[in-house]
Amino acid sequence: MKLGDLCNGAGIFCPIEYQNLEIGGISSDSRERTENGLFVCLRGGKNDGHAHIGEAIQNGAIAVLTDADAAVDPGAGIIRLQSRNPRASLAYLFDAWYGYPSRRLAIIGVTGTNGKTSVSHMLRTVLENSLCTCGVIGTVGSESRGGTYTHATEQGVANLTTPDPKDLYRILAQMADDGVEYVVMEASSHALELEKLAPIRFRAAIFTNLTPEHLDFHKTMEAYAQAKAKLFSKSALSVLCADSPYCNQMLAAATGKHVTCGVSQDADYQATDVELDGQDGVLYRLSSGRTRLRLSCPIAGEFTVMNSMLAAVCALELGCSPAAVKTALATMGGVKGRMERVKLGIGAEFAVIIDYAHTPDALEKLLLTARRLLQREGRLVLLFGCGGDRDRTKRAVMGRIASELADLVIITSDNCRGEDPMNIIREILSGIANREAVRVIPDRAEAIRYAVQQGKRGDLILLAGKGHEEYEIVGEERRPFHERILVKEAFEARLRAPEGMGLTEGEQTNEGRDTK
Repeated sequence: MKLGDLCNGAGIFCPIEYQNLEIGGISSDSRERTENGLFVCLRGGKNDGHAHIGEAIQNGAIAVLTDADAAVDPGAGIIRLQSRNPRASLAYLFDAWYGYPSRRLAIIGVTGTNGKTSVSHMLRTVLENSLCTCGVIGTVGSESRGGTYTHATEQGVANLTTPDPKDLYRILAQMADDGVEYVVMEASSHALELEKLAPIRFRAAIFTNLTPEHLDFHKTMEAYAQAKAKLFSKSALSVLCADSPYCNQMLAAATGKHVTCGVSQDADYQATDVELDGQDGVLYRLSSGRTRLRLSCPIAGEFTVMNSMLAAVCALELGCSPAAVKTALATMGGVKGRMERVKLGIGAEFAVIIDYAHTPDALEKLLLTARRLLQREGRLVLLFGCGGDRDRTKRAVMGRIASELADLVIITSDNCRGEDPMNIIREILSGIANREAVRVIPDRAEAIRYAVQQGKRGDLILLAGKGHEEYEIVGEERRPFHERILVKEAFEARLRAPEGMGLTEGEQTNEGRDTK
């Protein structure tokens, strides 16, 4: 692609003598081999791309885009372009490179601390039931009827909620080529703050909630909220959760049409006559000035009311029929790793549920929902950990919530990354006053086997934190880790074991108990 065309698409000045120069690729990683490439210098928390221009040139770059204030000289024969915001420019460049897919699709952004994945898949179900071809991009992956789309990982070890621009705009282009009309995309606060979505004018945007998370990156809740609010300044329609205390901040940022949804607060759309029907899901009446609709959804949990309402209202505002909305929500299946029950088959006297809850708010809601599903004679057993190299302030809080709401807490590892797992566990334990019903088993696979071995009639065992993830991050390595397989293997081993051979409360090893 000609350099002049790329620069024109990104709003970058390109000297006339270089406009017809053919560019072979775009990169912000100096280690990538890109023949006749354009290297974009980004400043990050650990690295500054301006310091790696020489390496990029060695790997084929013939042009570099730098910060306008950077005092650098790429050397003779290398074209220097400048930008006041190289991160935004990178997104615009990739959008141009892939033929402006952001202009060829109706893109719906979903943001919030919790609920993004559930709302995205609910809305996708409604749109497809309305005979629209729809794709989804988010935490559990990117897919449409055209298939699945791969995207990069953060440092090669963790899936990104919102892909980096080099993958995001390629995926959007592939979806457009596959005939997709609507794309429902999870918009993370990182992606918004780092300008990954700069070229996109959203057809609609949804706000689910905002609770403490990612404070290692944003530092304050105010900065976190400001990042989220950016989405609504670039959307033609905003659908907002009125029950969140941050709703007004999102409303203030909205530049297009906006509507609010409320369960506990007055709103444009109201959920009333709510019935929580245990494992059979939820039932409620959706009302507005021109809508009266009785909705049901088979996904258990009080949070399903707001999640399904946000999806329903967005679909209605986009022109979907009430009948299509009602049918889609009533018949939709679950979302992988969101209140997902592991099928144990005949012989199971207890249930195991996998969920992605990894914030204090999500963990509390998961436990409250599970308590309502619990059989009278059963225990609520929670297995969880906290991620390493991430917000440490939530660890003690999650420990307190777990100990207050679960009957037995098993504390273990969850993507320890560069931290010592026991240091993370000690911080979780600091929030727990009474540790009599707490077990510490740092090895997550062993912890899962222990939970299954200890399962009693009527118990509900919750494996929280990993959800859809099928890996465990240790240091810089991403190791395969399949909780569903581990649960089934442990259950089959339990069935094969002679009666009485399983661990009992009085036979725990030191690994299984920590009351220090």
